[in-house]
Amino acid sequence: MSGYGMPGGSGGPTIHDPLTLPVDDNVDAYTFCVELKGSQWFLQKGKMIAYYGSIDFNGIGHGRLDRLVRTSFHSPLHASDWVVAEGSGKMLLADRAFDVNSYDLDEGNLTIRSGNLLAFQPTLSLKQSIVPGFLTLIGTGKFVAASNGPVVFMEPPVRVDPQALVGWADCPSPCHHYDHGYLTGVMGGLRAMTGLGGASGEEHQFEFVGAGTVLLQSSESLMAEQATGAVPAEPGVPGGGGAPGGQAQGGGSPRLPGQLGDLQRRFGL
Repeated sequence: MSGYGMPGGSGGPTIHDPLTLPVDDNVDAYTFCVELKGSQWFLQKGKMIAYYGSIDFNGIGHGRLDRLVRTSFHSPLHASDWVVAEGSGKMLLADRAFDVNSYDLDEGNLTIRSGNLLAFQPTLSLKQSIVPGFLTLIGTGKFVAASNGPVVFMEPPVRVDPQALVGWADCPSPCHHYDHGYLTGVMGGLRAMTGLGGASGEEHQFEFVGAGTVLLQSSESLMAEQATGAVPAEPGVPGGGGAPGGQAQGGGSPRLPGQLGDLQRRFGL
């Protein structure tokens, strides 16, 4: 019969409690711990994996939070996918074993893929970017983001593979760059005959110029999109069984046509 051994001993796992968990720091490369002291954080649905203490989670449309939302959340297309965590305790955040890190903004602005942003302090203001699929944080505060592999920081001017791009800070939005030689060469001929191509970073890049910082993940595979807050239809998952009549449900509750989340998906954001 296999066993874990003594906690903290040689070869045994590290077992955490509220006293040993870090404060607003990584537990490991894939998990981040947020401490709440009667405070609030904005949190993307489905990213909290556990918590100690007394913490409440309220939707963005909650009337009591109207003043907070009015000053810190300005992205109606994403409102249905976010909640406000408030109370006292320690909260663990993760996203499908992707790398998770925190970042500090000091009177700055950073634009990031909407799916990569896990949480942020209300001292930051969230706005919709003019670039589809991205959000912009403005102000001073901490935010938590995930990436498919460690993040690399680059200084413009630089051209990057769109699939490796996580975001950019304090610099203008990128423009598209298509490689003329690549398009007119052998691959260009194949594209003309088959209609295929155009997705690789060698053929198409985002070009950044000016001062600032570009954030890249060390992978050319985007984090797969998933329905936030959905309950998987898997054995042993409370609420994840089939619907009456044997039909499985993809989420915890049906969505109504015209909800903000549906608008977001309808426009491909």
